[in-house]
Amino acid sequence: MTIMLVTGTGTEIGKTVVTAAVAALALAEGRRVAVLKPAQTGVAEGEAGDADEVRRLAGELTVSELARYPEPLAPATAALRSGLPPVSPEQVAKEAARLAVDHDLVLIEGAGGLLVRYDQRGSTLADVPSALRELGLESTVLLVTTAGLGTLNTTALTAEALRGRGVPLLGLVIGAWPAAPDLAARCNLADLPVVAGAPLLGALPAGLVRQGADRVSLQATARSCLAPALGGVWDGSAGVVPADPISR
Repeated sequence: MTIMLVTGTGTEIGKTVVTAAVAALALAEGRRVAVLKPAQTGVAEGEAGDADEVRRLAGELTVSELARYPEPLAPATAALRSGLPPVSPEQVAKEAARLAVDHDLVLIEGAGGLLVRYDQRGSTLADVPSALRELGLESTVLLVTTAGLGTLNTTALTAEALRGRGVPLLGLVIGAWPAAPDLAARCNLADLPVVAGAPLLGALPAGLVRQGADRVSLQATARSCLAPALGGVWDGSAGVVPADPISR
């Protein structure tokens, strides 16, 4: 059984499609998968949220959502403004533990970046691994990042925050690799693992959802664009990431 937190260096960078890609490959291997969204913001009651989108793209899996707030804000602010109760790391850990009983892989998709506040105490997704340890469970983190200029700083800061909390970082995935990468993006392929102290485990092409990805196409893309550690076949020299040498 594996509990994996999917977080990012910011918002709108591809966490949901990366979560779906990892889930799709796990389902293809016959694993039982659950996706937990601790706090969904900016989505009204009755509308499909991120966890529902993962299920649409990946296939039949269990979804769980602990809280939903209508305004597209950080969870702590959205909870305060709505008058609804916030979500605590302990609640997230308890639900993940419940899901782990009947599933081989539990994916916890965060909101925004790693240190986005979930409550007025200042709790963040980075506090969930500690809460899980209190329940006797271990977890790892998959960090979704961007490709271009500026990503090295945000990636390094996020990795540093994880190390300071003793949280293992499994690796990085670029959530939206551009069709025409510039020099900065191409150089970052080598630099991202260095600044993060963790391997690059793949890169999904930009615009997958806008291009009408379905379960079949997503699974095929995920297999070719993610590394074996995530169930794919990408080895760093194939798929969407260019293999040509970079002149520096």
